[in-house]
Order: sequence, then structure tokens, then C-alpha cells
Amino acid sequence: MKSDVALSPSDFRDTLPTADASGGRRWLYPRETTGRFTRWRTVVAVVLLVALFAGPFVWIDGHPLFLFNILERRFIFFGVPFWPQDFYLVAFGLIAFIVFVALFTVVYGRVWCGWACPQTIFMEMVFRKIEGWIEGDYNARKRLDASPWTTEKVVKKGLKHGVFFLISFAISNTFLAYIIGRDQWLTLITDNPAQHLAGLATIVVFTCVFYLVFAWLREIVCTTICPYGRLQGVLLDKNSLIVAYDYIRGEPRGKRVKNEEVRGKSLRADQPSLFAPTAPKGDCIDCKLCAQVCPMGIDIRNGTQLECINCTACIDVCDSVMDKIERPRGLIRIDSQANIEQGKPFRFTARILAYSGVLLVLLGVIGYLLVSRPVVDVTVLRAPGQLFQRETGGQVSNLYLVEVVNKTYRTLPIRFRLNRVDARLRFVQPLASVPAGELTKGMFFIDLPEKTIRQNSTPLRIDVLAGNEVVDQIETTFLGPVK
Repeated sequence: MKSDVALSPSDFRDTLPTADASGGRRWLYPRETTGRFTRWRTVVAVVLLVALFAGPFVWIDGHPLFLFNILERRFIFFGVPFWPQDFYLVAFGLIAFIVFVALFTVVYGRVWCGWACPQTIFMEMVFRKIEGWIEGDYNARKRLDASPWTTEKVVKKGLKHGVFFLISFAISNTFLAYIIGRDQWLTLITDNPAQHLAGLATIVVFTCVFYLVFAWLREIVCTTICPYGRLQGVLLDKNSLIVAYDYIRGEPRGKRVKNEEVRGKSLRADQPSLFAPTAPKGDCIDCKLCAQVCPMGIDIRNGTQLECINCTACIDVCDSVMDKIERPRGLIRIDSQANIEQGKPFRFTARILAYSGVLLVLLGVIGYLLVSRPVVDVTVLRAPGQLFQRETGGQVSNLYLVEVVNKTYRTLPIRFRLNRVDARLRFVQPLASVPAGELTKGMFFIDLPEKTIRQNSTPLRIDVLAGNEVVDQIETTFLGPVK
């Protein structure tokens, strides 16, 4: 049932939470929170941080679990190697990921931002924790920033930023290890620095970037730099699950006094409210703790906002307040706007089903392409600038270039077979095997008797065999003279 409870226009914000009246930067000092969602977020953050830092150093059967070597165009996902020839798989994967993000946002809002985004995890679970340990709670941090430069302030600020820089250095090294691999990274940091100036300069640059992000930019990354936050305006609807304030139950808000009636029921039917009936009020006591714990500086009571990252800190602090005043939890909760306004429970809409269908099709296509992906990828091209050559014995030859990519972790014997019995294939240099996980190049001639050539361009098929198994088939053409 729709309620006539509404918020006054004066309750809504008309300024940026990170800007002061003059348009300058307003520094945020979020309070620490405790509660069930905070505990679960901490567990998720620890798992993801361990996975992130361990990723480039976990090897299986002598090979890394992850590698994103952009320079050499080598990629390994969960131990499976990918080459530039597999780019179509990456394209399908990116499309599926975008659809998944859209679907997930339509249904669950910005859970990624608050629970799994590296920016949020490092900022809230690492850098802010360290800041609190060194400078104190949110009030102490405010006083320290407002105070003149004393010995205590210099020591605390210097220690904090020194630790920030060291953590940024560790993050930079980890990301570099993902790119160049564990062994090359170890060589980089243990060898003579003069031999690796480019790599060391890269580490310094990325260390400075990470330090700037977490020591200064902070929430600006989410509101200004990252485009995902702005997408939620077109992805969310009234059926999406979001962190929402139940204004129907909470309004009108105000401080509680004795002998005052509370709208709604008390926590238990057999337990009367602490306040006797006089003037009815909502459950919100306007303590403003939900705004004080928000890492983005917003007041969730103003509704869904661009800055909200669904971190659920406001839910935990509001639940603790409801417990103290003996009111039911959930004044701020994960719910849909439709359920708050009209009491409609969550349901699968046509849009959600459409996104799900597209996602399942894409996942099916990716699965099929992964299963059917050949273990050897062969590219054959006619040598540029070459037509044909007449050889002795009435033979005509064409020169070809070949590239063979071994996508496995074992050396593969390789041989080539033509589909014509009168054709002969001869390599300039022998090519009998391809090393594991490497690209091998070669050149070969194909000879055909001139008397059998009936057209300028004769189609040929080259079978590529690994052992006795045909792993690839190449269609090419043979140029020859026609009388």
C-alpha cells in the first residue's frame, strides 16, 4: 500500500558531498563501523587481497596461474595460455563481462563497487585502516588536520604517508609481476639496476600513481574517473536491489523524548515501546550516523545517489541504533524502491530475463570456443613480392611463410601434408617440432608439375599433424603459369 509520507524538498542535498561552499575539496572522515555486513565485507576483502597478491606467484606444473604479458602478447588465465590468435575469445569474454555487469547492476545494484572493486577494498580495508591506526578515530583525524604543524603532526603524517608509499610500492610490484611474470620480476629487483632502468622506472611511476589515488584522490576516483558509477542511472530501476532508506517507516524523523508515540509496531508484540503515545514520529531519530559512516560522504536518506557504492556501512550503524531504541532493524536495508513504496516484493522482470538469456548464450559460445580451440595455431602466407619460379624437371614452385603457435605446455612434433599426391612440400630449414608455449617461424616451397597446372591460382589444402592427429587445416592457393 502506497503511503502519503514524503520528504521535504529541504531534506535533499543540492551540493556535492566532497565540495565546500567555495567549491574547494572537502576532506571526508568516515567513522568506523561494526556489524554483520562489515564482518562479511572484511572476509571478502581478505580473500580477494590474498588472491590478488598471490596470483602472479602461484605456479602449477611449472607455469603461472595468471599472466598478462602485453609486451610479448602472452596471456594465461587459470593456467590456460592464450595468444593473439585467440583474441576472438577475449572479445567474446569482454562482451559477456559487460552483459554480466549490466545484469548484476540491474538486479543487485552496485555490489561490485562496495564489495569487490580493488579501489574500494584497498581504500576502505587497507589505507583507511592504517590511517585510523596512526592518526586515531575520525574526530582525532579532524583535529589533527585542523591543528598547526607540530612535532606530533609531522611524525604521524610522515609515518602515514611513508606506509602509504610502501604499500603502493608493493601493489606496483604485484601488478608488474602479473605483466612480466614472476621470474622476470625477480630478475628485475635482484639484478644490477643499471640493466633494468625501464622496468624500475615503470615501478616508480605506478607506485606514484597508486599513492596519488589512495592518499589524495580517494572517492574522486569513484565519482569522477570511473565511468561505472554514472551508468547506474540507466541500469537501475525501481525493482533493483539497492541500499535504501525506508522513508515511509522513518519519516517524520526527529529526536525521541519520553511520552512520545512511535509510528509502527514495537520490536516484539509483547514488549511495549519505550515511549508513550503523544505525537507520532517515524523510526528515524535523525542521529546522522548513516551519513557519518559513509565513505562517499552522502546521506542515504536522500535516496539513491551517484556516489553510493552499496558498501552497507549505513545499514550496520542504523541497525545498531534501532537495537538501542528497541525498534526493528532494516530502516536502512537492501531492498527495491518498489517494495518500499508499494510493498511489491522482488521479482524477475522481462529486462532481467532478457539480460540472463543473452548472458547464457554468450557463456555457451565461449564454452564451445574454449573446448574446440585447437592446440596448434598455424598461419601460412605466400611470401610477399613472390609469384612463382620454374625449377628443373618441369616443376613450378611457390615460396610460403609459416608461423606455428604451440598453445600447450609440451613440445609437439609437427608435420605438414598436402592434399595432392603430385605436390611436394620442402622446408628451407627443417621444422619437426614446436617448443611448448612458443611461436615458431619457418619457410617452405611447394612444387607442382607445370603440366598439371590448369589455372593461374590453384587451390591447395595443407593438413597440419601433431603426431598422427590432424590439428589444423590451411586453405591456400598456388600461383603458376597457364599457357
